[in-house]
Amino acid sequence: MAPLAIVGLIVLVVIVALIFLMVSIYNTLVRLKNRFQNAFSQIEVQLKRRHDLIPNLVETVKGYMGHEKGTLEAVIQARNMAVSGLQKAASNPGDPQAMGELNQSEGALVGAVGRLFALAEAYPDLKANQNMMQLTEELTSTENRVSFARQAYNDSVTAYNTYKQTFPPVLFAGMFGHAKDAALLEYEDAAAIKEAPKVSFAS
Repeated sequence: MAPLAIVGLIVLVVIVALIFLMVSIYNTLVRLKNRFQNAFSQIEVQLKRRHDLIPNLVETVKGYMGHEKGTLEAVIQARNMAVSGLQKAASNPGDPQAMGELNQSEGALVGAVGRLFALAEAYPDLKANQNMMQLTEELTSTENRVSFARQAYNDSVTAYNTYKQTFPPVLFAGMFGHAKDAALLEYEDAAAIKEAPKVSFAS
C-alpha cells in the first residue's frame, strides 16, 4: 500500500474515532442531565406535599394560638415564597440562580415552621389535638422523603458535574450546551431542617 494511502487511512481512522468519542460524550452528558432532572422531579413531589400540609397546620393551631398572629403570618408568607421558589426551580432544575432561590425559600420555610413548633410546645391542648399529631407525623414523614430525594438529586448533580469537568468531556461540554455546572440543593438553614422532624406533639 502506498504511503499516501496509509496516511489517508490513518486520518480516516482518527476522524471516525473522534466522531465516536464525541457521540459518546454527548450521549453521556444527556443521560446524566436527564438523571438529575428526574431526581429533582422527586424532590418537587415531596416539597409540594409539604407546601400543601402547611395551610392545614396553620388552620389547626390558629384556634389555640390566635394571638400569635405574626408567627402564623410568617409561616404562610414563607410557604408562599417556597411555592414560588419551587416553581422557578422546576422550570429549570440545576440552574444556579433558581436553585439558590429554592435553597433560601425552603430554609426560611423550615425556620418559620420550627418557630411555630417551638411556640406550640406551650399549649398542652394543642399538643394533644389529634389533627395536630397527624399533621406533625405527615410533616415528619415528608421531611424524611425530601431528605432522601435531595440526596439522590445531589448525587446525580455531582456525577453530571464531575463527568463534564473531566478530560476529554470538558473539551466538548460547552459545544454541546452543557457549559454551566448544575447547582446542588443545600438548604442554608440545615440545622433547623435536621431539628424540625424531631419535634413531637405527642401528649
